[in-house]
Amino acid sequence: MLHLLQRPLDAAKPNRRTFLKMSAGTVGGLVIAMKLPRGVEAATGDDALIQPFVHIRPDNTVVVLSKHLDKGQGVATGLATLVADELDASIEQVSVEFAPSNPEVYKNLFFGVQGTGGSTAIPNSFMQYRQAGAAAKAMIIAAAAKAWEVPAAEVTVSGGVVSHASGNTAALGELAGLAAREDVPAEPPLKSPEDWVYIGKSFPRVDVKNKTVGAPGTYTMDIQQDGMLVAVVVRSPRFGGKPVSFDAAEAKTVPGVVDVLMIPNGVAVVADATWPAIKASRLVSVEWDDSTAETRSTDAMMAEMKEMAEKPGISVRKDGDAQAAIDAAAKVIEVEYEFPFLAHGAMEPLDVVMTFDGSTAAVWTASQIQTIDHGVTANVLGIGLENVAINTLWAGGSFGRRAQADAHPVAEAATLVKALHEKGMSGVPVKVVWTREDDMAGGYYRPMSAHKVQVGLDENGNVTGWSHRMSAKSIIKGTPFEAMLIKDGVDHNMTEGAHDTTYAFPAMEMDQHYAETPVPVLWWRSVGHTHTAYVMETMIDRLAKEAGKDPVAYRLEMIKDDPRKVGVLKLAAEKAGWDTPPAEGRYRGVAVHKSFESFVAEIAEISMREDGTIKVEKVVCAVDCGIPVNPDNIRAQIEGGIGYGLGAVLRNEITLTDGIVDQQNFDTYESLRMSDMPEIEVHIVPSTEAPTGIGEPGTPPIGPAVANAIAAATGEFVTTLPMSKHGLV
Repeated sequence: MLHLLQRPLDAAKPNRRTFLKMSAGTVGGLVIAMKLPRGVEAATGDDALIQPFVHIRPDNTVVVLSKHLDKGQGVATGLATLVADELDASIEQVSVEFAPSNPEVYKNLFFGVQGTGGSTAIPNSFMQYRQAGAAAKAMIIAAAAKAWEVPAAEVTVSGGVVSHASGNTAALGELAGLAAREDVPAEPPLKSPEDWVYIGKSFPRVDVKNKTVGAPGTYTMDIQQDGMLVAVVVRSPRFGGKPVSFDAAEAKTVPGVVDVLMIPNGVAVVADATWPAIKASRLVSVEWDDSTAETRSTDAMMAEMKEMAEKPGISVRKDGDAQAAIDAAAKVIEVEYEFPFLAHGAMEPLDVVMTFDGSTAAVWTASQIQTIDHGVTANVLGIGLENVAINTLWAGGSFGRRAQADAHPVAEAATLVKALHEKGMSGVPVKVVWTREDDMAGGYYRPMSAHKVQVGLDENGNVTGWSHRMSAKSIIKGTPFEAMLIKDGVDHNMTEGAHDTTYAFPAMEMDQHYAETPVPVLWWRSVGHTHTAYVMETMIDRLAKEAGKDPVAYRLEMIKDDPRKVGVLKLAAEKAGWDTPPAEGRYRGVAVHKSFESFVAEIAEISMREDGTIKVEKVVCAVDCGIPVNPDNIRAQIEGGIGYGLGAVLRNEITLTDGIVDQQNFDTYESLRMSDMPEIEVHIVPSTEAPTGIGEPGTPPIGPAVANAIAAATGEFVTTLPMSKHGLV
């Protein structure tokens, strides 16, 4: 969902000495004295062992501080697993809280800022959180050895119980205060894989109970504070529109409305509760300045992008003279693809709670990039970073929606509380709520894009040259990340999964074009792979057909130098019974793709109804994501990624008519139905490689796997999404 830096996988595996140097304000290498999240101070005290990532409290709870947002992907459980294993705590005594905003201590080691995305949470934290657990264990053992006057080497920890052969035993919490006085070990010993207790095993997620019972304070929408006001903002129906004037006379008649005021991007209705704010917002009449707004329809926007893709653009990859090979080819296959805007459609729309008393501010929200939210809040309010507290809460989904380069929800909230402060309402908590309609029509979509692929073939159907052009609005261009992430004019977020393909083509070239529109775009689950995987994998099936070869066998020839991709493809084919014909009326399609350093192969089996529509009956998936920290969570992420991607390719699209979004809620932007969900088998490749991403890699292959199954049934490849456009659903 978020690509701030592309680093080699080794960046996720700092050695122990490097890790200890990465913490600021160290005592023996690890931060001990530090500012704790609000409310934590009272629960700790002198009898607690406090480290930046682990708090062992006198009540025998082990609190893991997650530097990453958990938005349903299970990272909190993953981090708790790493700490619990190295600490030898009982998993039942471990809980998770979100770390305070402090990039010096809690930065994402891939990004350089504190943030979550790009399926990097476990890869970049694997060593770091194991180190934290191991350091805490070493300090506990040292304290026990001194208290019991025995050699430290004879003290053991198992299931949260510290013991010695002399009969002395203690819980972790009982020794926490003494352990806090010990020096932090420079290089705490880590377990060997054969000694792992939790890593590689499945057990329930740490967040299930609170989410199941609806525990208060889990999500931002749950926040209730004394005197809290609720704000709903009326924003322009066209992207780029600005408010000129407004009439709120009717809105102010709604009981509970406190104020209606103009802010730079719209008109804010402030009330004493959510429903009065929503009701009144629908009664505000606003005059908009659309002089710089998007007024085109998506058909016109797509036509422009397709025209761009007809011409050479910024060179992304050039191996050999692909165009010359195509010009001299015995046969040329030329295919155009169209992909629509997609909304994120998270279950929890955007929401922010903020207070500002003129000098200090506090923010409660599901912050995906704490460093940006922190900086933007301070900048808008005109106060120092040290006077802003970011309280990260759980997110009811995100899929990239909360990873904004401009932190616009937080900026909007800050603008509003500042205006209220200036009107005499200083320090009043304000919750800014986005309705489902606000969220759906609010932009920050997966970019729409157009692709044109030309492939030259010789007399035997072998590829001689591959030319690939694409156009889309860049997620990076025009943002603070541009200087760091766009190199030589190239945005690899757009082309990932295609420019770095390991398919063996004799000559390949790829160009990109930047389409411009005021419609804001953003990372969406698996980013560029959402469309490049579809193009690559459906094209490979076409080429297999031209060569008269089985699609799996053809791929294995083309990726023979990519052993991990070969491994997942063979495993998926074996488990799906690829060499055995499917039942009558069933058709199979295959796709294999690498994203976020993980390898996924999926085989989709569909049935065709009499009316020409399809039903995806079953998906068999093989995944290689390195060491599987929690296999059950890996399966859940793959299953969720398949469902998310399937819903998108079947029915989802955001369209504009004269610049106004047509889809406003789930009645017109249909989420995947239970009846659409196929049976899913997930097979995890055993591995000793470092963990790689898992939140997103399940999504890219499902679309092309289904499209290839449709082609097996009908002989026709779907090149314009969603599939509902073609009467297939």
